[in-house]
Amino acid sequence: VGHCHPDIVKAAHEQNQLLNTNSRYLHDNLVDYAERLSKTLPEKLCIFYFLNSGSEANDLALRLARQYTKHEDVIVLDHAYHGHLTSLIDISPYKFRNLEGQKEWVHVAPVPDTYRGLYREDHEDSVTAYADEVKNIIEHAHKRGRKIAAFFVESLPSVGGQIIPPAGYFQKVAEHVHKAGGVFIADEIQVGFGRVGKHFWAFQLQGEDFIPDIVTMGKPIGNGHPLACVAATKEIAEAFAATGVEYFNTFGGNPVSCAIGLAVLDVTEKEHLQAHATEVGNFLMKLLKEQQIKHPIIGDVRGCGLFIGVDLIKDQAE
Repeated sequence: VGHCHPDIVKAAHEQNQLLNTNSRYLHDNLVDYAERLSKTLPEKLCIFYFLNSGSEANDLALRLARQYTKHEDVIVLDHAYHGHLTSLIDISPYKFRNLEGQKEWVHVAPVPDTYRGLYREDHEDSVTAYADEVKNIIEHAHKRGRKIAAFFVESLPSVGGQIIPPAGYFQKVAEHVHKAGGVFIADEIQVGFGRVGKHFWAFQLQGEDFIPDIVTMGKPIGNGHPLACVAATKEIAEAFAATGVEYFNTFGGNPVSCAIGLAVLDVTEKEHLQAHATEVGNFLMKLLKEQQIKHPIIGDVRGCGLFIGVDLIKDQAE
């Protein structure tokens, strides 16, 4: 919502003057914020865990998925990056390929990129073709006695090249993953909170009939303040609580963080930032497409709202 936004600074300052405690102490801000966030999401995603960073959120999502499914393996997209904790480096091909390599419980699916990926615009059904790649991975894993806990994906792959997955891809993948007893985790850390313009969450671009089992949030959630969140279904949360090992995060969801989170939602609404992302994004896309006509080095211009990618190439034919 902008550097040093006065409303955010004011909310932080006022709450700091009153009280900031660790999360063992009850405070209305936590409940008020969870309630406000829940209004932006499908009803099914109704349990919230607050944390300090996107990496913490993704690590917790992994724990939730494994506890709920009692499985271990994770399917990710090629080039993915999900955070800097050890558990997340393990599911980030972008990182692990330069480090210790791929763990046996990690499976890498091709990015659903219709410009330079396996199945392109001219393919008769790229959605099914890309989803079938995930189905094949599951079948191959089952043959080896492995079981899938989760399909872990950024709603719009960013490090992979600002990719816009074709609509319907998530639904088909979710079908295969659920059938295998796994859950669908949507990482909205980079693309959530209205950045895509027409929707508040990027996973909503796939259609109203698609709802992830777990959603992770970070980055814009606190406008630079360390705040993150995991939203999950009641069933997943109950399976997690059943272990008796309660989830506790000293400062995740503290009164100041929640005051800031609430202020971010207020500003986003008050200043019509979703509409702004749509308008500015469309304007930028239009100008970039004009450049694409002039310059053969620009192979593709794609995006949604203020999530935009320009693909630079050497040869139009290849």
